[in-house]
Amino acid sequence: MGRLLADTLPAARSLYERARDVLGYDLGKICFEGPAEDLDSTVYSQPALFVTSLAALELLRREQPDVVDNCVYAAGLSLGEYTAMVYAGVMDFETGLKVVQRRGEAMQQASDATPSGMVAVLGLEREQVEAVCEQARGNEVLQIANLLCPGNIAISGNNAACERAAELAVAAGAFKVQPLAVAGAFHTPLMQSAVEKLASALSDAKLSPPRIPVVSNVDAQPHSNPEEIRRLLIEQVVSPVRWEDSMRYLVQQGTDRMVEVGPGRVLRGLMRRIERKIPVDGVIE
Repeated sequence: MGRLLADTLPAARSLYERARDVLGYDLGKICFEGPAEDLDSTVYSQPALFVTSLAALELLRREQPDVVDNCVYAAGLSLGEYTAMVYAGVMDFETGLKVVQRRGEAMQQASDATPSGMVAVLGLEREQVEAVCEQARGNEVLQIANLLCPGNIAISGNNAACERAAELAVAAGAFKVQPLAVAGAFHTPLMQSAVEKLASALSDAKLSPPRIPVVSNVDAQPHSNPEEIRRLLIEQVVSPVRWEDSMRYLVQQGTDRMVEVGPGRVLRGLMRRIERKIPVDGVIE
């Protein structure tokens, strides 16, 4: 992940070198060479995605500087919100990476403490998924974690509750139910033990007002007060990601073009389901 960027773009290579100094280990080596099980760990995957997305931004800056200079809004899905914050000038690269490192470690520790996970439910509306969670929850944690696009919702919770919900979702008419390859039940109260550690990391971080609005995952609105941004970044760990609402907010503001910065095509696919008329370009596949 990111190897071609680092090999061909000095600005991207510099980010991996700076990351090594911040993190205390060679993130570039893990990204470029693996092993895959290390990249699957939240401890490594969060810094890896953060740095690689910003490396992709450097590629966009080289090839389409007008896009980078003239963008008027930013947003990022879950961890991607930190990339958006760096781009918008809320925090610098080193500050963002230190916070992301602590975030990944804290979320991994919370996941290790309780067997839990996430399940993608395709083909049901929000009300149907909420009913499934209500029926399957019992005495455990189970709730909507990601509202991605119409008919694509991820739920999180204790493993047994997720298994019950998967069966009920199929019975309710879901055309696909897929466990996600994540460490635990992100964006639920099962991550509460990570909140204090993330709050400590963010309390030491210098945050500035954004130069362009960044839409929050928590409430699908932009915020300019650094203390409000700090609070929402902490709350995000235990709150559902309102990605569909965030994209609809941008559409309502008159957005006529978007660019996905980072590995893969997931966000482009989601946007086609939210508002097909908005063109979305990608930087790297």
